[in-house]
Amino acid sequence: MHRIAVTALSVIVLVNWHSARAQAPAAAPTSLEFEAASLKPSQPGGRGGGIRPAPGGERYVASNATLKLLITVAYRIKEAQVVGGPAWIDTDLYDMNAKAERPSSIEELHMMLQSLLATRFKLRFHRQTKELPVYALLVDKGGTKLQPHQAQSAGDPWIEPAFESLKMTWHAKFVPMDFFAWRLSLMLDRPVLDQTKLAGGYDFDLSFTREPPPGLPEGALLNGAPLDTSGPTLFEALRQQLGLKLERTKGPVDIMVIDHAEKPGEN
Repeated sequence: MHRIAVTALSVIVLVNWHSARAQAPAAAPTSLEFEAASLKPSQPGGRGGGIRPAPGGERYVASNATLKLLITVAYRIKEAQVVGGPAWIDTDLYDMNAKAERPSSIEELHMMLQSLLATRFKLRFHRQTKELPVYALLVDKGGTKLQPHQAQSAGDPWIEPAFESLKMTWHAKFVPMDFFAWRLSLMLDRPVLDQTKLAGGYDFDLSFTREPPPGLPEGALLNGAPLDTSGPTLFEALRQQLGLKLERTKGPVDIMVIDHAEKPGEN
């Protein structure tokens, strides 16, 4: 039985899709840049962390975020797909408050974030493609249960997670399958490749139960509450609620190889 583990220290990343080529790192920084950006080391002892675009499309904010986390968000890849670089990209924590000149789309904000990494961290990289274990996201044999997004003005794709103990629900709006595959990959032990051949964006709710943290003794509490492991796993929920499935296979995975990175100077 497959379940999704809860780690002892979790970083909640609330991010949107910015490109149909979600798994492919860009070869060079874009020309779009934030009008102003504060980037500084986090205060010692900070707990938790995350990165997300702020409502209104004018800001991108982060707290207690490593450079590697910033990279994975900016380029839509798993941490395991980022290799090389100095050791501090996994350990040093930063707070970021970046402002765009005008309200911008999610795609534009992520292009600005890529530019910020190139200018403030002097980030340089190249990419490789390797055949690695992946999950293929497919339509189940009974057919999809997804409903296409009906709004005339589509807006930006978005998945809002809600969770209590081991129970998690994803509220999705105008979500294309390649973005959905990337978000699934963040929950799993390998990248997820979209092979559904489903075009457009979809609205849906997906509810599932994650695995307890490894090594948790029987009868232990999580956040002060008894563990409830009932309900479908992610793999089961995909079939039952969306008519989709995940299959283990091998496939081409983009790897970002860090050639150079520097700690940012004073703002």
